[in-house]
Amino acid sequence: MNEYDELPDVFGVVLADGRGSLPFALIHGESLVACAAWALGQSGVTPLDASVGWDSVQEAAVPFVLHDSLCPMTPAAFIASCVRRAVDDDVVVVGVRPVTDTVKVVRDGLVGETVDRAGLLAVASPIVLPVQVVAALEAAPGEDLAALVSRLAAEHPVELVEAPPEARRVASADDVRLLEVLTAPSA
Repeated sequence: MNEYDELPDVFGVVLADGRGSLPFALIHGESLVACAAWALGQSGVTPLDASVGWDSVQEAAVPFVLHDSLCPMTPAAFIASCVRRAVDDDVVVVGVRPVTDTVKVVRDGLVGETVDRAGLLAVASPIVLPVQVVAALEAAPGEDLAALVSRLAAEHPVELVEAPPEARRVASADDVRLLEVLTAPSA
């Protein structure tokens, strides 16, 4: 028995809408969206497609996972651990990564001081909604993960969990190439 066998029934989706063509770029010879779907399935989550309505998800009364296709190499074990934490602690769990880019304040069109990035985090994957949050949402969570986290944090306990480096979000073909090098199997 492994940690995936111990998970309760869990549904989830891989988000690809509104992300342009990047989810269909290749990494290790497979599309980003396919890699994300495999990780979701390997984690013990039952992947759903877009044809399943939110009312059906709510009727199932199970936790729900949102996994971004732009975080395609998120390890299945990390997704499973986030599900476990959401179930055990009855909190929304959000995978995040530290911000490494320089961030500047802009006022009236002028670039100002540098923001201390020590307090900044970027939403990554997954976002796990416990059963009580699934039941409370009037509509499907949507595709904008940062907006979803802000909305959820106003009404529910949210726990931020640092995702491993391979769970980083890609925003360009250059990012995909970098992630491919980072996740290349060792010889």
